[in-house]
Amino acid sequence: MFDDKKTILIVDDEQSIRDILVYNLKKEGYETIEAGDGMSAVEMAVTQKPDLILLDIMLPKMDGLTACKKIKNAMNVPILILSAKDEELDKIVGLELGADDYITKPFSVRELMARVKANLRKTEVVVKSQETKVEDEQHKIVIGELVIDLDRFEVRVRGQRVDLTVREFEVLKYLAQQRGQIVSRELLLEKVWGYEYYGDIRTVDVTVRRIREKIERDTTSPRILITKRGVGYYIAKPE
Repeated sequence: MFDDKKTILIVDDEQSIRDILVYNLKKEGYETIEAGDGMSAVEMAVTQKPDLILLDIMLPKMDGLTACKKIKNAMNVPILILSAKDEELDKIVGLELGADDYITKPFSVRELMARVKANLRKTEVVVKSQETKVEDEQHKIVIGELVIDLDRFEVRVRGQRVDLTVREFEVLKYLAQQRGQIVSRELLLEKVWGYEYYGDIRTVDVTVRRIREKIERDTTSPRILITKRGVGYYIAKPE
């Protein structure tokens, strides 16, 4: 199915879950590697450099959240966290540690495959654009000190490149495309995430907070990404 097969690292301590994921991922044309604990996951991620990681939270030797942080500190790879429904706090912490997405157990295989494909597709855009180095002002959004290069999947603030996860980039891009307009949390969930979170608005808040930490001089008094209390967020127009 793919000329250049993507490799996915599956991290779960339950062999039965790994078997299900391996079967379905291979059916879609992916290569898979497996780890049953957090320490092995970090080692395999660094040495074998997979294109995407499916990471369970409850793991022996090293929990998934710690493994996520260590992997993200070492490399930029999409991480999708697998979590149980009673682990709401872990989901939010996972996003704060740099995870790109999460999916709740028990999950639909179809939904999981869709999210895997979406995250890989966005990562491919980054790689290809960095290789081609295409310059086209029509594919940039420029708002004051903020420059979003849609071809290179790159963000610069005050001339400095900012490293965003796929989800952070998509949130910032969507808000920038609606510059000056307040966008509700619910609409961001629908347009950026593309699936239901059943009222888990904190996901948006966490992502916005992470973006602010990377683009604002002072997060207590933001000048670019503004909150309209009780309503949503917007990108401020240059003064």
